Amino acid sequence: MRTVTLEIGGSRYRMTTDSDEAHMRSLAEIVNERIAQLGPAAKRASKAQLMAVVALSLAEELQARGGEQEGLRERTSTMLAEAIGIIDGRLAAVARDDSA
Repeated sequence: MRTVTLEIGGSRYRMTTDSDEAHMRSLAEIVNERIAQLGPAAKRASKAQLMAVVALSLAEELQARGGEQEGLRERTSTMLAEAIGIIDGRLAAVARDDSA
């Protein structure tokens, strides 16, 4: 475990983590980028409101990517089943030719 100090939304947070410091800083940068995207409205919000908005935005993105991942999984499964069907068909044809 190590202690890392991160700046998020203009505030410094001291955290104890077993993650790599560079990784933690890159995550903090993602949050800071989201805050910057909010523009001037971010300055009027409390820190708690700001973190809630960013957390909800990240959760929404995570949920959307989960759906994308499931779609990719389904398409991959379908394509694999089709490929196996083609291979089975060709192997059966070869077996028929060999027995003839």
